[in-house]
Amino acid sequence: MASQGAVASGADYDQAARRRNVPSTPSTSEKGKSVEIDDKKTQTKKAQPTFLELLDEYEFIIAPLIFTFLAFFTRMYKIGLSPIVTWDEAHFGKFGSHYLKREFYFDVHPPLGKMLVGLSGYLAGYNGSFEFKSGEKYPDELNYTVMRAFNAFFGAVTIPLAYYTTRELNFKRPAVWLVTLMVLCENSYTTISRFILLDSMLLCFTFTTVLCWAKFHRLQNKSFTPEWFGWLILTGVSIGCVCSVKWVGFLVTALVGLYTIEDLWNKFGQVKMPKVELAAHLGARVVGLIVVPLCIYTLSFVLHFAILENSGPGDAQMSSLFQANLRGTEVGKDSPLEIAYGSRATIKNMGYGGGLLHSHVQTYPEGSTQQQITCYHHKDANNEWWFYPNRSQPDYDPESPIKFVGDGDVLRLIHSQTGRNLHSHDVSAPVTKAHKEVSCYGNVTVGDDKDHWTIEVVKDVASSDRTKIRTLTTAFRLKHSALGCYLRAGNVNLPQWGFKQIETTCVPENNIRDVYTHWNVEAHWNEKLPAADAGAYKSPFFQDFIHLNVAMMTSNNALVPDPDKQDDLASQFWQWPILNVGLRMCGWDDNIVKYFLLGNPLVYWGSTTSLGLICLLVAWYLVRWQRGYDDLKQHEIDHIHYAGIYPAIGWVLHYVPFIAMARVTYVHHYYPALYFAILTLGFLVDWVSRNQIRSIQIAVYSILYAGTIGLYVLFMPISWGMVGPNRNYSYLKWFDTWRISD
Repeated sequence: MASQGAVASGADYDQAARRRNVPSTPSTSEKGKSVEIDDKKTQTKKAQPTFLELLDEYEFIIAPLIFTFLAFFTRMYKIGLSPIVTWDEAHFGKFGSHYLKREFYFDVHPPLGKMLVGLSGYLAGYNGSFEFKSGEKYPDELNYTVMRAFNAFFGAVTIPLAYYTTRELNFKRPAVWLVTLMVLCENSYTTISRFILLDSMLLCFTFTTVLCWAKFHRLQNKSFTPEWFGWLILTGVSIGCVCSVKWVGFLVTALVGLYTIEDLWNKFGQVKMPKVELAAHLGARVVGLIVVPLCIYTLSFVLHFAILENSGPGDAQMSSLFQANLRGTEVGKDSPLEIAYGSRATIKNMGYGGGLLHSHVQTYPEGSTQQQITCYHHKDANNEWWFYPNRSQPDYDPESPIKFVGDGDVLRLIHSQTGRNLHSHDVSAPVTKAHKEVSCYGNVTVGDDKDHWTIEVVKDVASSDRTKIRTLTTAFRLKHSALGCYLRAGNVNLPQWGFKQIETTCVPENNIRDVYTHWNVEAHWNEKLPAADAGAYKSPFFQDFIHLNVAMMTSNNALVPDPDKQDDLASQFWQWPILNVGLRMCGWDDNIVKYFLLGNPLVYWGSTTSLGLICLLVAWYLVRWQRGYDDLKQHEIDHIHYAGIYPAIGWVLHYVPFIAMARVTYVHHYYPALYFAILTLGFLVDWVSRNQIRSIQIAVYSILYAGTIGLYVLFMPISWGMVGPNRNYSYLKWFDTWRISD
């Protein structure tokens, strides 16, 4: 498609562009001249290249070096200006502290990014003692500038990654520069990279995944070569890394997955391809794009568990057996091994993300209006229960001989703090209406047979003897003796009246495989029984791995907007592509440095417009194709397909899920999608301008370059830090929703 006036890029500048037309059969009178011309050509070839020719030949090295220098400057300059804990540094800095202290914690994100935050603290000489309270000043002994610079590194390298990605997508040189410049001069990318957060790492690994995919695609005609295998494996490694930082990384994984499905389908249609070769293609992709990412993701949790060997604030999210093997834990410490009547214990749900059986004085607002029963992850005295005989047996006598609790026993569980019995009845549960409500009712003397529960042992990792229930190792179910239902705590959260704790019900179905009906004793107190070795049994890694991931998913789903609270930082999905709103990252007092998370207007509005235009472009060519016009050659169709449509699909995959999500959302959730929109914009500008005369190309790109740089510089204070009264920056408040100066 390129004409003589098109600007060629280093990616596709071939020898044909340098060739001159020479008459193939010169006349006799011109033979002498022809000899002279050939001599001059020979002399020209031997001449030293000019400076401009060297610049042109080595542009693919010189340009990214310049862009990278500018990237590190814009991301690092004045990075330590604000000495206070800013925005989510309060979370991720604290998680880094846990790694340095090796304390087990819980968070909704995978561990790789937070381990890297911990590494940045280690490199800064930080000992993990600071609490990272929001708005608090960093102590002198914590070199927060080094920690921020470590994170800024990931933000800076996205610029050369964008440059080489667009080259692999076969953009012309001006378009390569445009996309790179837009990533460099995107104010939100600059701002988010300058703090101790996960977003710069997420963006970096998203960029590496797209680059590796683009490079792998360009090597389709060199299948099974070492280079082909190398980029396939690197794509898998990048996928594993991006998914190990945040689960948003699974969205770029979906993009690579769609491409892989299409690629294999096309190969399946090549009937001349040997079946062995087709199977080899399938096998290579399974290994490179599934096995390798899973290994990387799993390895991050192996390191996570290995480093966090001490008890910490996240213990309760894990199984009792896992907690018992942490250093300094209270779980199982000095606990007798076997449960007896008269024992006081905490009872842990063994479902993924399960909590401790819990009650408190508050009652259900509807239903029975009796005392609430929930599951709760935080440890307190409201999690403690007494094991007592059922009402048909003699009352418990502390002076009587010890009687152990075993499989098939019918007993009562009495709440330690309120003295009420664990109870169920024919009343629908508050949220899961198909289940029965579980409550606390009566006391030691007042009650009925609906306080009775039958112990059913599922398994014991330490013994085959079911005559005794053991601390930590025995998994059992509690069957309601009157109703025949089973005590269950799924991943359903109660409303605010239940403090968002886990709903605990009695489920009619007898499904022994339902792990949410499995329970174990976590901590146990009985003065008549000797203490046991709590760390004698190890928890299997893959069981802990799955348990933690389900707990992360459950907690992520629970991050829904609270109707009783106003979150001034939250935003809606529709606001992001049109740059309707920004985000204040800190307090807005005149005496502190202020940062406002807002994008470059040209980058945002231009990239969003391009998403609609790419649809129109594709529709235009489809209509003309249907009418019989042959506008495009096959290589041009492929270029639109892979360099235009796939980035647009990447945007859809990264944006649409946030429309369906019920969880609270913020402007930074759009940043991975923004990159794909920028790629789409770069493709459209390149496609429309590549056949225009040189003067038009120069005018178009000059306007875009100048606009991008000019707006970036104009809004630079919001990224580098606004010093002094915020009214000094009122000129940046273009819209009322941009809360920069009020």
